[in-house]
Amino acid sequence: MNYRKLFREHKVIRDLSLVQFIAYFGAWFSNVAIYTMLVEFGSTELAISVVAAMHFIPAVIIAPFSGAIIDRFKIKPLMVSLLSIELIMTLCFLTIDNQNDIWLLMIFIFVRMSAASMFFSTEMSLLAKLLNGKALQQVNEIHSIIWSFTYAAGMAMSGIIVNFVGIKIAFIIDSMFFLVALIVFINIDFKVKASIVQDKIWELIKDGFLYIKNNRIILHLIFLHSCVGLTSFDTLVTLLAKNEYKYVIAVPLAIGISNATRAVALMIGPVFISKYVNKNNLHYVLILQGIAIILWGLTQFNFYVSLFTIFFTGFFTTILWSFTYALLQDQCDEKYLGRVISYNDMFFMMACVLTTLFIGLMASLTSLAIITSILGLGFILFAFYYTRILKWI
Repeated sequence: MNYRKLFREHKVIRDLSLVQFIAYFGAWFSNVAIYTMLVEFGSTELAISVVAAMHFIPAVIIAPFSGAIIDRFKIKPLMVSLLSIELIMTLCFLTIDNQNDIWLLMIFIFVRMSAASMFFSTEMSLLAKLLNGKALQQVNEIHSIIWSFTYAAGMAMSGIIVNFVGIKIAFIIDSMFFLVALIVFINIDFKVKASIVQDKIWELIKDGFLYIKNNRIILHLIFLHSCVGLTSFDTLVTLLAKNEYKYVIAVPLAIGISNATRAVALMIGPVFISKYVNKNNLHYVLILQGIAIILWGLTQFNFYVSLFTIFFTGFFTTILWSFTYALLQDQCDEKYLGRVISYNDMFFMMACVLTTLFIGLMASLTSLAIITSILGLGFILFAFYYTRILKWI
């Protein structure tokens, strides 16, 4: 089954993908505005990294509760509520005016990303209930391609809008994307088996934790998937634009073009390599990912050369994300999907947070090239880890 056939045979997947497209475009559209605003405020490297980390911290904190809520309540009303919260918080970004308001910005980001994280986990649980096997892997790849395309288009367009029109206008446009996504989602008709879970929230949290603890392969796959968090490059790209590339190109354009270049690779990578990747050769993809990141680190001194190498940092990332996610979904009992996926997202976001803070803290101690190379080495170590757990999959 190819992507076109999957869309043709499953209308609900096509409709959900449209919502993903609109909502993700809005999410990435505001990021350039946020980071440009921080640069204009004269924020330190650590402050920028903390704001970047705030995009990931909510998923870590709410994961045990969100998983229980997903397994306990009706999916559609929950997802409508979460999209509405994202819309309201995006409008709240308009109230940020100076350096003294950064604490308020972090609260708004925290609330928005809490809703976004739960929406994502709910959707991934829904997809696993609608599909399985190869079709599930393919819909994960479609999800990643949409994420990558909207990341590229959203960052690039936002860079242009912020540079020529302004930050506030970007936030207003961003809120409109979420409004449209909400309207489209409300009109989607899908049916899934009603939840049979009726336990109290705390009992669900405890039961889910014990399920993961007693299924070693689930825990290993959660840890394996978290390696993709090492590609959390928002802080790196912002610092390169702030410290190096501002002499070559405007900061919002440097951020937008750099992220868009990597995102194009994220989008087209699975089209070329998906059919060649299986569980027996996944470790080679991990090694190639690590080598690509190291090469980017060695060429960051030149903005235009770095665009070529940053492209390859994204070429293997999407297939790593989608393939490891599908491995986990297939190994999990349906009853525990919401909780397992939420814990998986928690570990993934923890890796993103640690990566982001590592970059911010190390930036004052060593060069960004060395920091980038260390992240690349991490993927090579994960490749060896995967070869050790392959026998259980």
